[in-house]
Amino acid sequence: MTTATVLTTEAVLALAPDAASAKAARGLLAPATWPTLGHDAAAAWGECQGSGSKPYQTQVDLSGPVFKCSCPSRKFPCKHGLALLLLRAQDTSRFTTPAEPPEWVRAWLEGRRERAEKQEQKQQPRPQPPQAAAGVTATATANGADPAAPPTPDTTTARQDKRWQRIEAGLEELARWLADRVQRGLAVQTREGAGEWQTMAARMVDAQAGALAGWLTAAGAESDNAARLARLGRLQLLIEAVQRRAALDAGVLADVRATLGWPLERDEVLARGEAVDDVWRVDGQIVEEREQRLVERRVWLSGRRSGRRALLLDFSHGTAGFETSWITGQARAGRLVFFPSVAPLRALSVQREAVPEADEEAVEGEERLAAGWDDELDRAAAAMAAHAWLPLWPLRLAGATIRVVDDAVWACGDPHALPLNVPTEQVPTLLALAGGGRVDLNGEWDGRTLRLLTLRSDEGRWQIGRTEGATR
Repeated sequence: MTTATVLTTEAVLALAPDAASAKAARGLLAPATWPTLGHDAAAAWGECQGSGSKPYQTQVDLSGPVFKCSCPSRKFPCKHGLALLLLRAQDTSRFTTPAEPPEWVRAWLEGRRERAEKQEQKQQPRPQPPQAAAGVTATATANGADPAAPPTPDTTTARQDKRWQRIEAGLEELARWLADRVQRGLAVQTREGAGEWQTMAARMVDAQAGALAGWLTAAGAESDNAARLARLGRLQLLIEAVQRRAALDAGVLADVRATLGWPLERDEVLARGEAVDDVWRVDGQIVEEREQRLVERRVWLSGRRSGRRALLLDFSHGTAGFETSWITGQARAGRLVFFPSVAPLRALSVQREAVPEADEEAVEGEERLAAGWDDELDRAAAAMAAHAWLPLWPLRLAGATIRVVDDAVWACGDPHALPLNVPTEQVPTLLALAGGGRVDLNGEWDGRTLRLLTLRSDEGRWQIGRTEGATR
């Protein structure tokens, strides 16, 4: 486990999933609200009195920070976790330091430590089993198979071939369906309506190409026929790529698999992916709730020395939360291993260390020195041209002005103007924060609009809509 991270009040509030959570956390700082407060070098914990008779048990692993709370909130972190760290940032004298943390804290920390150790073991190369004289291991069963042995290359290849066959069959059906839809005309409404899109989406799940279900659902819900046609065109390109996959290079084939919802396993990424050591700054992040209480988090990083952009993509279910917290605006020295791709973006974080204070100040000073708009847009265009199914690319835009024209919000930087994807209710706040001056923006570019994640001015940095319930 890494050493504890010391967070200021500003850094704690930067962890808030939205402004409402930050405000609610500030309302929980009264001494009577927390009958129990404690901390040590590894964790902070407390019991927060809620509306029920039993207080909520709130705990934070300070090496992340990583949060856990017994409350039913589905926000990460919840207001109780934020309040606990706010209290610690403001006045550590309110916290006791016992010889041992309570059992409920100790059990959680030990569980996290055990999972971290198992993860480290998974990252180690697997030793080759010794060869027995008779060609089998000592633990072989009567039929010569070792039930504890990892799958052999032959069995793995056979499983992959079977999955490819199912995918091909499903995509052949999808190709016929797409041709029929285009022939009839995308503007023509059928008797089935949205039902036919949902039926085909379910068929993709059956064909083990589940990610395409989301593509079809989004295309069916698209009100702009030109945008719908663009989505369907990329699906047709994917169908053709699967048909000629034997001729594709490794990077393109990895992109095809990921687009189908069949990404490489972690061990394979660690073995084949490019490892990059750098000081990684968190440019922005967003948490979205998907179907069936699945929660997706996207954390966008940029390398101080390499200039590389990276996406950390994590999932959790229900109120489980995430193993590692990332603080927007802060930097961590560490190693990322990128998923193989023709435009490498998604990565795994395999090593993370705190940046010394002097280096942190240097990173903060360099943050405003973003690349020019031409370079940023050229970089995004090159990535999306190479990876035809790349859904998002991070943009860092310096010196932008925010303008509203005919109810549309734009980020302007001569001679460019990009449409912003900002919820209507957040537009007044956005304009107030920008103050009519020049600001630096970080966001997710999908080729048509920029979803704004952070805004930075001379007054400070603000996160814009970090938690969403929408689908992509």
